This record gives sequence, C-alpha cells and structure tokens, in this order.
Amino acid sequence: MKILVCGGAGFIGSTFIKNYLKNNPNDTITNLDNLTIGSNLQNLTSIENNPNYSFIKNDIKNEKTILDISKDKDLIINFAAESHVDRSIANPKPFIETNILGTYSLLEAVRKYDKSFIHISTDEVYGDAEKNESFMEKSNLNPSNPYSATKASSDLLVSAYERTYGISSITTRCTNNFGPYQFPEKLVPKTIIRLIKNLKVPLYGDGSQIRSWIYVSDHVSAIESIISKGQSGHVYNITAYEEITNLTIVKKILEILGKSENMIEYVNDRPGHDKRYSIDCSKIENSLGWKPKYEFDDALKETVSWYVKNESWWESLIDEKTLHSQPWTL
Repeated sequence: MKILVCGGAGFIGSTFIKNYLKNNPNDTITNLDNLTIGSNLQNLTSIENNPNYSFIKNDIKNEKTILDISKDKDLIINFAAESHVDRSIANPKPFIETNILGTYSLLEAVRKYDKSFIHISTDEVYGDAEKNESFMEKSNLNPSNPYSATKASSDLLVSAYERTYGISSITTRCTNNFGPYQFPEKLVPKTIIRLIKNLKVPLYGDGSQIRSWIYVSDHVSAIESIISKGQSGHVYNITAYEEITNLTIVKKILEILGKSENMIEYVNDRPGHDKRYSIDCSKIENSLGWKPKYEFDDALKETVSWYVKNESWWESLIDEKTLHSQPWTL
C-alpha cells in the first residue's frame, strides 16, 4: 500500500510513520510537511534512509501539489494541524487556514482520485464533559476555543464530503497524547524541561482541569488497527481512560525528578478553559479489538527519562515563547 502522510514530521505523525514502517515493511510512505511550529525532521532520523520512506516539504493548502502527489497513493492520512490551544487564542488565523482550508485541499484530492482518507482529530471537539459524562462518537460537537472550533469544522467537512460525494473516509478523535519527541510547548514536555532548567512550572488556574491521557505509541497502534479493520464513514474515539488533573500530572513529574512542590507557580487561567474532557472508546475496543497497552505512570517515567537524556533534541526548540507561562498573552 502507498500512503501519503500529511504532517508526518510532527509528534504523533512521526511516531506513526516509524511504527507503521516497522510493522509493514512492504508498504511505502510519503511524508508531506511544511515544517512549521511543532514539526521536526530530527524525529525521523532513524528512517530517513529507508527506501520505503520519502519526504516532501510543502503545505497541505497547496492544492496543485496535493493533487500531483495523491495520484498514485492508496490512502491519505491527515495529521497536519495547528494544534496548541494557547496559540489559537493569541492568533486564530493560522488555525483556520491549516485546519479548515488544508483539510479542504486534501478532500478535493480524495474526491478527484477516489482515495481513502483518515482524518486525525481530537476529543476537544466535544467540549466540556459534565461529571460522570463521557462522550460517544455520535455526541454533539461543542468546541470552546479557536483550535477545537477549527478541528470540529474540519470534522464536519469530512462528514459532508462523505455524504455528498461518497468519499471513503474515517475520522479519529483522540485524547491528550504524551511521549518522546513532543514539542516543548505542551504541558508534559514543558513541565519536564522547565524543571530540568530549574524554572518554576506555570499551572493555569488551580490546576483542577481534567484531561484523559494516552501514550503516543498506543494512539498510533489504534490508527494502525483502523487502517486494517476500520469501516469507512465511521468515527472512532481513542483513549486510555487515564483521567487526571493537570495538578496531579505536574506533581507526578516533580516526584520523578525529585523536585519540591514549591516549583509550582499558579498563574491566571486561560480564557474559555474547558474543565474536563472525557470520551468513551468502547466502539474501537469492541469492533476492532484494540486496547491500550501502556500504564500511565510507567509511560510518564519513560517520557521524563527521554527528555532528561535528549537535551540535544529539545534545546534548539525552546525560546521565551515556547516556555512562556501564559502563551495566549503574547
């Protein structure tokens, strides 16, 4: 099978490519990435000489390029997205352009050449979950910030193309990811890196916001299951059911690194901050037989250890903006 992966130099996309080629050595992957914030070809050095892998630097909004590249592909997977809520609050425009117009560009190629399409989305499109509530795939979309609104828009666009033009498509909605090679602006790597540098860790509000977490290797294994067994026209939620407050995660990282809780700095919460995300993924478990393998605490320790040992990877990626305590104010 010939696959076009869009956004494959990012955290999740690069992890997917490495794992997929390892498990499917006869398939080929073309990775198209514009190498903007969050993308890093160093994530892929282990496979850069693999004859079944190739890289093209370009933008998914470039319709002509996407059409040309897609002609001989069997499947297009879209990881490409502007994905940090804080930055979307400071400047929504790049999120609208990439997440909506970029998805449109890919869908046009899918429609013209009758390709299969997997759209990688997020649980944030569902918005706040009430206590004891977990969203199913058919739950209403209720995004709360510019990032999640653009992802919900792209989800609906995929659904509309499926119904109107009869394209073959699947949408996945996953919870918060963590693991090696995650860009330093995100909560887990940002906390680890600031502590390595002996800087206090900013915690939004009182840190009671609840997120469901999944180790990135579990996420990409779910995507592989969907490629082989998923049904066109379906949405699949993906989660490891690890619902944890931001404060608890920071405290766990402090403990792993042997740091005091005095390193926590409580800052004003960001505008429109969702209190709790929660999804149910019994559909993918029951219909495809997928289940997460990694225990949260073990995976977090592995992740912390990786950042401690790989300062050369992240040092060039950090600056005042990346590690800022309130990025939406910039």
